[in-house]
Amino acid sequence: MLGSCLDRVREASPLVHCITNYVTVNDVANAILAVGASPIMSDEPEEVADITAICDALDLNIGTLNRLTIEGMRRAGARARELGHVVLLDPVGAGASPLRTRTALELLELARPDVVRGNASEVRALALGTTSTHGVDAAAADAVSEQNLDAMVEFAKGFAADVHATVAITGAIDLVADAGRCFVIRNGRPEMSRITGTGCQLSGVICAFVAAARAAAPAAGDVPAATPAAAATPAPAAGDTTVAVAAAVACMGLAGEVGSAHLAPHEGNATLRNRIIDALSHLDGAALDGGERCELR
Repeated sequence: MLGSCLDRVREASPLVHCITNYVTVNDVANAILAVGASPIMSDEPEEVADITAICDALDLNIGTLNRLTIEGMRRAGARARELGHVVLLDPVGAGASPLRTRTALELLELARPDVVRGNASEVRALALGTTSTHGVDAAAADAVSEQNLDAMVEFAKGFAADVHATVAITGAIDLVADAGRCFVIRNGRPEMSRITGTGCQLSGVICAFVAAARAAAPAAGDVPAATPAAAATPAPAAGDTTVAVAAAVACMGLAGEVGSAHLAPHEGNATLRNRIIDALSHLDGAALDGGERCELR
């Protein structure tokens, strides 16, 4: 079902403006390229409004905050919202310091993102003002598990309703929710948490998926083509942000599975990082449909 979302990215090749984590900026750019989109990395306040104006989506990642990046995010976020472009907020480490939490909340209000993506602790920090974030990793008490799954699904839906956005809570079990539904995604490998940047890469990839979905949506007044009677499972509707986010999350998780499966015994974290990007570049819609493990609640 989700594979058509990846195929749309490769067809549309959207342009994604990233103001992202200095630690992972190269990997973010390569992940976006691997799924068939194009990245631009710019955080200079004097040019970000112009750069984001020519792009299809904006990735705001607060992983390495400073006065320059904060101002750049403010200006780019305001411009993208003015133009109706896709905006994603990645509140890296929200809850770990007052500056991070305050900046994330400010951007949530200013840019009104279409998507908020973070781990459980970061999203909880935005929703409840808690300070239990453990670096950029989810605190054990916040992590989504089979034991607290029902409660976390309701939490994700509730927060999505509050911020009028699709919310992606990523970890061992991923949740992608809007106010009325939640995709529970079980793709991925534990080894992905031992390399820096898979979450940052995912945020860039999500931007590409949502921008491509928007580009494929029929214009007002257009009549969509009839679905062939023989189709067993219809493709998700173009323009559906939540489905596009779920597809991106499943795609990244599946790439982690493929990358891990191809590691030689002597290979480790550094090779896995490259294997994941390689896997993203080779996945297509059929492979995603065959490998995604996604449940709708």
